[in-house]
Amino acid sequence: MANSQPLLIVVCGPTASGKTDYAIELAQYFNTEIISADSRQVYKEISIGTAKPSEEKLAFFPHHFINHCSIHDTYNAGIFEKEALQLLEKLFKKHKVVIAAGGTGLYIKALCEGLDDLPKADENMRIQLQKELDDNGVDYLFKKLQGLDSEGSKTIDTKNPHRIMRALELVIETGQSILDIKTNSKIERPFRIVKIMMDVDRETLYQRINSRVDEMIEEGLVEEVKKVYHFKNLKALQTVGYTELFDYFDEKCSLSEAIEKIKQHTRNYAKRQLTWFRNEKDMISHKLFNPETVLLNNQ
Repeated sequence: MANSQPLLIVVCGPTASGKTDYAIELAQYFNTEIISADSRQVYKEISIGTAKPSEEKLAFFPHHFINHCSIHDTYNAGIFEKEALQLLEKLFKKHKVVIAAGGTGLYIKALCEGLDDLPKADENMRIQLQKELDDNGVDYLFKKLQGLDSEGSKTIDTKNPHRIMRALELVIETGQSILDIKTNSKIERPFRIVKIMMDVDRETLYQRINSRVDEMIEEGLVEEVKKVYHFKNLKALQTVGYTELFDYFDEKCSLSEAIEKIKQHTRNYAKRQLTWFRNEKDMISHKLFNPETVLLNNQ
């Protein structure tokens, strides 16, 4: 029996796994639009290092939440959830099926089931952690997190001080792993959800990542990072591909060393993405997904 509820198809997976092209294929098949669930592609000032779809691909089918705001704006998963749900309400009046695609697990969680009601940051603890960061560096803070929460730390970006400090706050305040703090409570959405995982073997994925970084350098990543260098302390720029080149501009390493670090840190990031998505239930491999079946069930 057909389901009358509209359908959101969510294409998940690590960086360089082919999400963008596959999402466009699905959008073409269903004649619909795409919501980007990527915490970096929302910023209009950074494009090469965030692997945004090309202008040609963006023109092929409507994409939302790409070049959505400035690096100077406050933007997070909570804001994305609110805006994306408002947009979906409008899109479902035109389309029975909408595609969402991205590698930011928290954005996808926010869109599909809402965010956990996490404790607010303790101001004194935040000040202390900031002092530890200033005195000892980000690696020190991450090792501290590893010591307190070995498994949970595997889902955290090792070079993102804001994420590390927030994780430490939650672990210290609750005495729980951040994996346990993420509850299983879900907010029911007024639409069906199908989650698709890009199924790419790790060796192939790492090769794609290395090649993509080389392509980014050829496309002008160094020049792009130089343009935003003066804003390097902004939260939006504490991300792979930018922090390594900031170190190069600060003469902490050579350009070739920075490029190798980008490759290494991107591979590490992809591994964390895989860990996140493999912990998700009800994922379908893109190799097994049949859009014809979805269309028949959605009449």
